[in-house]
Amino acid sequence: MAQPPNQPPQGGFGPPENQPPQPPVPPPAQPPQAPQPPQAAPQGGFGAPSAPQPQPPYGYPQQPPQPGPYAQPGPYAQPGPYGQPSGPYGQQPGYGYPQQPQYPGAPGVPPAGGSRNPFKGRPALVVGAAVAALLVIGGTVFAVTAGKDDKGDGKKPVAGPSDDGKATGSGAPVNPGDGSGDGGEEQEDFNAGRASGEAKVLWYKEAPDAPASGADAPGMWITSKTAVKAAYKDLVAYDVGDGRPAWDPITFPQKICAVTPQKTADDKIVVAYMSGTSDRADCNQLQQIDLNTGAKGWSGEVADGELFDSTTTIGMSLTGNTLMVGRSMSGTAYDVRTGKKLFDKKKYGDACFPTAFAGGTKLIAVSSCAATDPEEHDELQELDPATGKVKWTQKFDKGWTVARTYSVDPLVVYSTNSDKNTWNIATFKPGGGFRSQVGFDEDFAPECGWAVLQRNLQGCLGAVTDASTLYLPTDATTGANEIVAIDLATGKEKWRVKSPSDASALPVTVEGGKLVAYVEASYSAPGQVVSIPTTGSAHQPVKLLQMPESTTEIESGFSSRDLAWVDGRFYLSTTRLTGRDDEKEKLMLAYGK
Repeated sequence: MAQPPNQPPQGGFGPPENQPPQPPVPPPAQPPQAPQPPQAAPQGGFGAPSAPQPQPPYGYPQQPPQPGPYAQPGPYAQPGPYGQPSGPYGQQPGYGYPQQPQYPGAPGVPPAGGSRNPFKGRPALVVGAAVAALLVIGGTVFAVTAGKDDKGDGKKPVAGPSDDGKATGSGAPVNPGDGSGDGGEEQEDFNAGRASGEAKVLWYKEAPDAPASGADAPGMWITSKTAVKAAYKDLVAYDVGDGRPAWDPITFPQKICAVTPQKTADDKIVVAYMSGTSDRADCNQLQQIDLNTGAKGWSGEVADGELFDSTTTIGMSLTGNTLMVGRSMSGTAYDVRTGKKLFDKKKYGDACFPTAFAGGTKLIAVSSCAATDPEEHDELQELDPATGKVKWTQKFDKGWTVARTYSVDPLVVYSTNSDKNTWNIATFKPGGGFRSQVGFDEDFAPECGWAVLQRNLQGCLGAVTDASTLYLPTDATTGANEIVAIDLATGKEKWRVKSPSDASALPVTVEGGKLVAYVEASYSAPGQVVSIPTTGSAHQPVKLLQMPESTTEIESGFSSRDLAWVDGRFYLSTTRLTGRDDEKEKLMLAYGK
């Protein structure tokens, strides 16, 4: 049970405070390395390792490279799939930051204006090679947020025609507001003149003031009662139906620097904010929040870690009742209900330093090993979320970096090789064994932000899975793209469907045997939400909501965004504030019938 506001948790935190792609090139074949047995629970403290370098992928017992589709070797000592380079920590550009080239098939970062993946094209031969590479991987899994929907009450969203064909009255959206109350004097009526068949703007919100240099607006959580959003120093909440403030905004002493992408089963999250404003300030102040009431639970400070470790930036995730906080070279787990410390994940084995974690239904850790040695590499582990005990360990070949997890359950891992400009997408068995790899030439374009100082395993928009299939959007610099369904058992294409509009479609979630996708707005046309059957022979998109013309500019204008489809409503929010004073920027919109 969560600690009452005025009772400090035992052994934990104290009382709450009031406060581009380029064509991939497959890696050269390398003699396989012996498989690594599962590691015991981490022991020992930190040393003084140098900054981690790009890490190699799965290091299964190496066997003679086997020719793949394009007879080229890959990450796992076998001809491998597509390739995309990444930095020492698989760094990716953060939302709202200038985009840099990425590798074909690699996750994209949405540039200003809402368009995605300006870099296109990659040698097909290279791609195929990357594919074969994964097949060598032996038995290890990767976990990340499972991409489950945040329904809160478990209700199924209503899937049906967008309207009865008749436009209703204006019904101006309530409370535009900036998160500080019931809104300002001016209110835009986005439903005025709504055409037949168009959805309503149920409500919209304006963003709070932000520095001229801009500010982050991470996270968006939808429960059965509230829609909650972080923006600069504020956490704001609205009634999902009418948009009225659900509870008073919470303003933190300093800017919000990290949040848990997931929420607990009882709708709790943890927010981290900076310790100050100087260059030496850390992202180490934690506060638990109840999404439905705004009540503050426990609060506390993340320890610095050992020599050369850092909390300048941190990553957070939730797995059951475990909150995992990742520093630059270690991690600490807490009981999210009380703030009590559960365990530390520190240096282990061959100078392996944990650099990133992913949560959801599983807890995954990625470590950089032997950073200054010729044998530098990445290692992937699944941890018991209650004890930190290692369930299995997977070593990657030199040169490969674990960059992203598209799903935790089933486990889907995206890795890169910066030296060879190649990338690889692999799926794994529940127990950690390699299952398959994507084995065909394609430019995929899920939206993934950059991790400025450390790799961010979570948060790729547009990568969706169900028990048997991975759904990914293809890249299209102009016009319609496609959504491809990939068999997790074989890595082969099951089917594909073209976007129903002259704009890209992005998978959002799977419900009731159907894939729900958002078809983006263009500069001249509004977006829409569609439903696509995942089984059978026909995969024709069916329109669920048609956005009104009145919000087209807002839809296409977010430099980066978050999306959610919950209980028949579609939520769209920005994840980066511009800080411009020339106009009041929008923070969040909710659409429905």
